[in-house]
Amino acid sequence: MPELPEVETTVRGIRPTLIHRCIESAWLDWPKGLAEPPPSIFLDRIQHQKIRDVRRRAKYILIDLDVDTLIIHLKMTGRLYVVPNTTTAHADKWVHFRFQLDNESQLRFSDSRKFGRVYLVSNPETVIGHLGPEPLSDEFTLDVWLASLEERTGKIKPLLMNQRFIAGIGNIYADEALHLAKIHPRRTVQDLALHEKEALWKAIRQVLQEGIAREGASVNWYRKPDGSKGSAQDGLRVYAQTNQLCRTCGEANIQKIVIAQRGTHFCPNCQRE
Repeated sequence: MPELPEVETTVRGIRPTLIHRCIESAWLDWPKGLAEPPPSIFLDRIQHQKIRDVRRRAKYILIDLDVDTLIIHLKMTGRLYVVPNTTTAHADKWVHFRFQLDNESQLRFSDSRKFGRVYLVSNPETVIGHLGPEPLSDEFTLDVWLASLEERTGKIKPLLMNQRFIAGIGNIYADEALHLAKIHPRRTVQDLALHEKEALWKAIRQVLQEGIAREGASVNWYRKPDGSKGSAQDGLRVYAQTNQLCRTCGEANIQKIVIAQRGTHFCPNCQRE
């Protein structure tokens, strides 16, 4: 599933071509992908609304319109891209939403597994209000991070992927951050020393910034809006590196275990339990 760096890259890719454009009409063929409102209301209400901004919150893409906010969650296989009306793209075979723009181009939402979700709401907080802090924001200080950990218990890996606790981190960047901080993913929050908590705060921000700089990790379905791959997968230290020699210490092979039903990668030498 695309995580914060992949969604941020998508936003940066489509934003310049969408700002100040007007959505003339919309089309969909997968009503279950529309979380709200019902299709007839959605198709009518979105017409003739101008796009004011395109931004990200956690793993959600928010397209601010005159009156409403169009919110899209890519889930596992979703892709957003803007192309001229006459362009045929490889991903078109899985397009389930099209938004006709006023310059003879379209915003298309392709999703082969049909897990993605689309919302049109007057108040975006009804969809995203439950989310935790943005890990790359100025407000996400070390003090805020330490305070948020004080009353938490349980394994650290699932907590990093809890969107109510911290927004935007999924399996890839949780594994990468824990490795960079030298913390075993089975460690519990209450077991972490102060210096480890500080190291993890720095590691979270570092791996996400690296992911954005490399325009996301194309390890599975994720592609940038222009159809090309990101390059973050080339710099991954542990994720999807099972049985490969650790690039950090060069002394042990990366192992894979299951934590909270998610495949989890770590170095048994760098991240001792």
